Amino acid sequence: MLVPSLYLNPDQLRRMKKNEIIDIVLTSYRDYGYYIYQELTIPVWNNFLYWLIGISLFFIVLEAWRPWKKQQRLFKQDFWLDIFYMFFNVFLFSLIGYYALSNIFVEAFNSSLGSLGISNLVAIQINSWPIWAQLLTLFVLRDFLHWNIHRLLHRVPVLWEFHKVHHSAKEMNFATHLRFHPLETVVYRTLEYIPLAMIGFGIQEFFLVYVIALGIGHFNHSNIQVPLGPLKYVFNNPQMHTWHHAKKLPNSREYGVNFGISLSLWDYLFKTAHVPTKGEAVELGYKGDEEMPREFWKQAFFPLQNRGKTILISLPKRYRKTTKMFDD
Repeated sequence: MLVPSLYLNPDQLRRMKKNEIIDIVLTSYRDYGYYIYQELTIPVWNNFLYWLIGISLFFIVLEAWRPWKKQQRLFKQDFWLDIFYMFFNVFLFSLIGYYALSNIFVEAFNSSLGSLGISNLVAIQINSWPIWAQLLTLFVLRDFLHWNIHRLLHRVPVLWEFHKVHHSAKEMNFATHLRFHPLETVVYRTLEYIPLAMIGFGIQEFFLVYVIALGIGHFNHSNIQVPLGPLKYVFNNPQMHTWHHAKKLPNSREYGVNFGISLSLWDYLFKTAHVPTKGEAVELGYKGDEEMPREFWKQAFFPLQNRGKTILISLPKRYRKTTKMFDD
């Protein structure tokens, strides 16, 4: 289930009555519980759980058959931790409260819009377009938003502390795709919500785009090599994305490179691409990654701990000194 999130100030939340909030919470838990039940018991075409399992099995078979980094084990370091992240971030995080909180904020936001005389945010109705045009528009717009958000995760100190969880992987395969701190979901959904709400699209179209992005995300983290030819300048791939995870990068790229999620196109257009070699032997991680604990719950609380670093946003010169991510 794909849910948005928004930051609202306390005044907007206070407009909602206590009973309204309780009703939203109870309804959210009931609806999400029923959604999980359906995911587990009804294998229909739009069952995301089975798509997730099927796509994951497809890539693990490819990695076993023709691995790119032959020295890497099939069940690489932190494999089962990454698998847990995959199911926690996709399903369990919403179950423990994210879905309910998102609905509260969305209801408060819509109420605030109503008080301003705005009934909805749709500025461009694309649901009358051919289905291929709807899917392409949604896919490209969403990926461009994610490319920009991904750059923020690297440039804003407090966000980088959370994104370190993803970059702490010392080996990569398909499961590393969804190894990220759960609060990254909040960041992505918050910043993409309004732009995506401004185009009218159906939930089925969004589901298809989400599945396509899932497959490409698994692919660009996987331990396989597929010669894309000129398409490498359009689609992200393992040989490009491995440099995004490189521990050591040139001084001029201290905030990172290759921020593309599904499309590499943005990195080539905005000159953030960096693929000097195929990168089979490049060391993965980030400077000081030995600080990252190995257990899930310790990683979840790691960004919130004060380790003598300034993780609050401050003046650029100051946070460059305190949060520089890569070796010189």
